[in-house]
Amino acid sequence: MPNNFNYPATIAQDEDGRFVITFPDFGWGATDGATLDEALDEGTDLLRELITATIREGAALPQPSKCGAAQQLVVPPVQTALQAALHEAFLQAGISQRRFAKDLAVAESEVRRILNPEHPTKASTLENALRHLHRRVTVSIEQAA
Repeated sequence: MPNNFNYPATIAQDEDGRFVITFPDFGWGATDGATLDEALDEGTDLLRELITATIREGAALPQPSKCGAAQQLVVPPVQTALQAALHEAFLQAGISQRRFAKDLAVAESEVRRILNPEHPTKASTLENALRHLHRRVTVSIEQAA
């Protein structure tokens, strides 16, 4: 299970001078922007969608590769990272949603909502669910590039 969900993005300029961003770890999807900053903003949105789509499919997320010299690390929104961590921990636990609901002392419908990456679940609820799967959320703040 990845311990973070920050993925390296490959950035290239196309023939029109636009900055095109792809995420090699996922193998699909691209976005672009007129400026590098605009492309990186779009890249954050694309990363959120790549993570969300992978969770919706029920697949494991790829381990983020090391950031190469021609790449830039893109950090997903906090909510997306928490959802990704919960998804990965739940997959690794190998338990049913019914069992997880019992562990959390909530209805099974609530577990379906918690595991749904498109449902606006509170961070504290996701953190509690992760704790029940023997995971701890930590926060790291770094200087922006």
